[in-house]
Amino acid sequence: MLAYNFGPHHPMNPVRLDLSARLAGSFGLFARENVTVVPSKVATDQELEAVHDPGYIAAVRRVSEQPDIPDEARGLGTEDDPAFAGMHEAAARLAGASLQAADAILSGAALHAVNFAGGMHHAGRDRASGFCIYHDCALAIRHLLANGVGRVLYLDVDAHHGDGTQDIFWDEPRVMTISLHETGMHLFPGTGFANEVGGPAAPGSAANVAVPPRTGDAAWMRAFHAVVPQLTRAFRPEVIVSQHGCDGHARDMLSSLRLSVDAQRQMMLDVAGLAREVAGGRWLATGGGGYDIYDAVPRSWTHLLAGASGEPIPPEARVPRAWLDYVRERFGREGPLTMGDGVELWWRAWEVGYDPGDAVGRTVMATRKEVFPHCGLDPWFD
Repeated sequence: MLAYNFGPHHPMNPVRLDLSARLAGSFGLFARENVTVVPSKVATDQELEAVHDPGYIAAVRRVSEQPDIPDEARGLGTEDDPAFAGMHEAAARLAGASLQAADAILSGAALHAVNFAGGMHHAGRDRASGFCIYHDCALAIRHLLANGVGRVLYLDVDAHHGDGTQDIFWDEPRVMTISLHETGMHLFPGTGFANEVGGPAAPGSAANVAVPPRTGDAAWMRAFHAVVPQLTRAFRPEVIVSQHGCDGHARDMLSSLRLSVDAQRQMMLDVAGLAREVAGGRWLATGGGGYDIYDAVPRSWTHLLAGASGEPIPPEARVPRAWLDYVRERFGREGPLTMGDGVELWWRAWEVGYDPGDAVGRTVMATRKEVFPHCGLDPWFD
């Protein structure tokens, strides 16, 4: 997994994966009786073609073999997606892991499956974008649909809009995409507004909550609970696929949101609860963005693994000394002492009332007005 490496000066440093796995291991998560760790496979070209154009896959292979000859028209060899030797295999391995996760859920071998190295939600059918080469989430969703799953909900809580996923399933009524993110007025990729609700064959299949910069826990969680549970229950998915990019954390350098690890953890538990309620527990979770690699990312994705395994780690739990020592000795950094940020997580329920003077409230109402009627819901009361 660490071979997905754009170079030492790129924000998506694969160290974040290593530190996440090490922290999870320090808590004994991989040794839990109900947890199986599966080596990842490299997705074949045929598997990738379920989402990606064959010409694009061929271009990734060419650039992978000759990284000094970029293909910027396809987003390969750009500042965001620098070319590197072995790019195709590295990206196809991330994609293959999410396909394996989908297979485990389809076969019943697993109820929950996690690929925290995945979540490449900006990749398009025929181009790379935003650090993403192959779209593992879309490939997993296509695989689920092709093997008998009737409806899949895709939920994205990365700070950046899940534009690639939305575009790929824009006119697919069997897939609902919900994205909570910092507004495209301020942040890449500049999309994901309330009026983006799906194509002519699938109106109401896309929902976007585009919050303003500096949104914190209380407002973000209010927005989440004003949109996600209602649409999930109305859509009745058979599987939930979620993307848990943690770049909305207050320490992250690539967004202006002010979220805590505690809020990110709570959303993971909320998704698990919705999966139990409406999807028979079937839940495929991925990582995504996250660039505070010594602090927020390892804690967030360790919480994801712990929550998926059914035994969450409390936010007040102490970070194991062995992991802190490794971070100090290997990177000269001081790691976080606890698994939370010491916040008092609280939010005002939407049912209390809509405040038109609140910027996040206006954003939420815009989304509810655009999407809820398509789903048989009342934007004012449901």
